[in-house]
Amino acid sequence: MNKTKSLYHGHRFPAVVISCAVRWYFRFNLSLRDIEELLLERGVVVTYETVRCWCDKFGAGFARCAKLVRRKSGSTWHLDEMFVTLRGEPYLLWRAVDEHGAEVDVLVQKRRDKAAAKRFFRRVLRSNPVPRKIVTDQLRSYPAAKADIPELAQVKHVFVKAAARVNNRAENSHQPTRRRERQMCGFRDARRTQAFLSCLGPIRQHFALPRNQMNAACHRAILKERLATWHEWAIATAVEPVI
Repeated sequence: MNKTKSLYHGHRFPAVVISCAVRWYFRFNLSLRDIEELLLERGVVVTYETVRCWCDKFGAGFARCAKLVRRKSGSTWHLDEMFVTLRGEPYLLWRAVDEHGAEVDVLVQKRRDKAAAKRFFRRVLRSNPVPRKIVTDQLRSYPAAKADIPELAQVKHVFVKAAARVNNRAENSHQPTRRRERQMCGFRDARRTQAFLSCLGPIRQHFALPRNQMNAACHRAILKERLATWHEWAIATAVEPVI
């Protein structure tokens, strides 16, 4: 007989408290100890390691919900890669954003060659439709990988000048990651970094509204709607089937 069991079963605190801590961690530039202190002020006594476990367990689910409700990704992809240091070793963080600045996907890899570019293209295509145009820097791995993927054969490819601190979609999309990297005193493990950044983008962008495109009243109204949606996700994901 099939039964239902709360996803929050075994936790001392209800879903509203856990979801609030998860939202704070991925939305704001806060450390685990900062969230521990904020929860203590509200009468919730937990350690920062408990907050870490909550984010590891529930962050991916909230990120999936955020991806499902956001508008369809644009037809133009801006792709770029940035260096991150994990335990003293250089890694590449591959990122794709659309023409609206919304993050399409990210992937942490060791290499910057054709195989790495092909792996990233295939990952993005698994969950997104084929774009009309892709915009990259002059890294030769992009056209070489694109030529080996049939879905991208007819897609227009535009190259832009590669330079540090260029004001474009791809370069600007790295800024939130750089801020979190400084706050966390650097990333350490490739697997955990991939999991964290896969949650950071969708959750942060769910609440980070374009303030320059709306007045204060409109911003507050939309933000209230998204906060209400977040609480609905916490309730909706509170049960899972148990056989």
